[in-house]
Amino acid sequence: MAKFKTIDDMEFNGKVVFVRADLNVPAKDGKVTDATRIERFVPTVMDLAKKGAKVVITSHFGRPKGQKNPEFSLKFLVADLEKALGKPVKFVNDCIGDEVKSAVSSMKNGEVIMLENLRFYAEEEKNDAEFAKKLAENVDIYVNDAFSCAHRAHASTEGIAKLKPNCAGRLMQAELQALDKALGAPVKPVAAIVGGAKVSTKLDLLGNLVEKVDVLVIGGGMANTFLFAKGVAVGKSLCEKEMADTAKAIMEKAKKTGCEIILPVDALISAEFKDGADASEVLVDAVPEDMMILDIGSKSVDAIVAKLASCKTLIWNGPVGAFEITPFNRGTNAIAFEVAGLTKEGKLLSVAGGGDTVSALNKAGVEEDISYISAAGGAFLEWMEGKVLPGVKALEA
Repeated sequence: MAKFKTIDDMEFNGKVVFVRADLNVPAKDGKVTDATRIERFVPTVMDLAKKGAKVVITSHFGRPKGQKNPEFSLKFLVADLEKALGKPVKFVNDCIGDEVKSAVSSMKNGEVIMLENLRFYAEEEKNDAEFAKKLAENVDIYVNDAFSCAHRAHASTEGIAKLKPNCAGRLMQAELQALDKALGAPVKPVAAIVGGAKVSTKLDLLGNLVEKVDVLVIGGGMANTFLFAKGVAVGKSLCEKEMADTAKAIMEKAKKTGCEIILPVDALISAEFKDGADASEVLVDAVPEDMMILDIGSKSVDAIVAKLASCKTLIWNGPVGAFEITPFNRGTNAIAFEVAGLTKEGKLLSVAGGGDTVSALNKAGVEEDISYISAAGGAFLEWMEGKVLPGVKALEA
C-alpha cells in the first residue's frame, strides 16, 4: 500500500492548511441537489479546525474551461458548507493573488475560508508549475481529500503536493485504506463483479482483475459480448461483436491465472427496452432473434450468490442488468441484498464504486450495509485497472 501521512501524523496548530476537496456536486438552478460530497468532506475540516489549523478549502466545479465564469462560481456552496460544518465559512473571490493573501493573513486558528473555482485558470488542469507556486504562496501544509480527482495530475492535486509538507485528508485516507483491503492486500478468496454496457470501456479493468481475483462475475451488456465470443446467439441484445477476440483473450488469460469467470446461464429477455415491459426467462442459448437480454435470470443469480457465499472480499463495479427499469432490476437487486447480508454478518468485505453501481445500491436500499462505497468514478476505475494515480503518488511519504 502507498505510504502516506494522515492528519494524525502532523502538527497543525496555527498553520495555514490548503485542503483540496472535490465539491463538484450535482446542482440545479444554483442549489445543491445531492450533498453527499459535502457531508463526506466534513470530518477533514472539523479535525483540522479542532487542531487549530487555518483551513483554506479549494475545489473545482463544472467545466469553466480556464475562464472566470460566474455560472461556475463556488459561492453557492457556502451556505450548504456552513450548515454541514456548523460554523461560518468566508468566501474569497479568487484562488490566487492579493485577495487570497489578505483573507489568509486575517484568519484565526480554527477558522475556515473557501476559495473560488480552481479551474477558472487554465493553468490548473495543465499542472503549471508557476500556478502551483501561486497556490502554495500563503500555505504551510497541503492536505489532499479529493480521491475522485487523484487520477488527474493537476496543479492542485499533484503540483502543490511537491512544494509543501503534505498528508491525506480523512476521506482520501478512508478510500485508500478500503481499496487496499479490497485489492492491495485482500483476504482471499476475492470476487469481482463487473457489469455495464461495454467491454471496450473496461478492457484494462478486466485484464488487471483476472490477475488479481479468484472469481470474476461478468454481467450487463458486456456479458453478451462474452457469450457471443463463445458462440452463443444473443438476438438483438447490446453486443460488441467486434470485441469477440478480445473477450476470448481475456477468458484465455483467466484460465492461465486460475481466475474463474462466471457468465450468465439464463437471462430475462424482452422485445422492448421500457419500464414494465413484458419479459420472460430463458436459457442463454435460447434467446430468439428478435429479443434482447436485459437482465440475468434466476439461475444465474443463484450461481453468483452461491459463489459469493464462499468468498471473503468483493469489489463491485457495474450493474448486471438494466437496473434503472423494472423488471430488469431484479438481478442487480438480488445480488445487492445478498452482498449486504453477507457484509452485515461479517462474512464479506464489500467495496463498490462507479456511478451506476452507487445508484443501483441506493435504489436497492442497501448502501448502509456495504463496507465501503466509493463516490469516485474515474479514479476508482483507474485504481481497479492497476494504474498509478498521480494525486496519490504525490502524497507518498
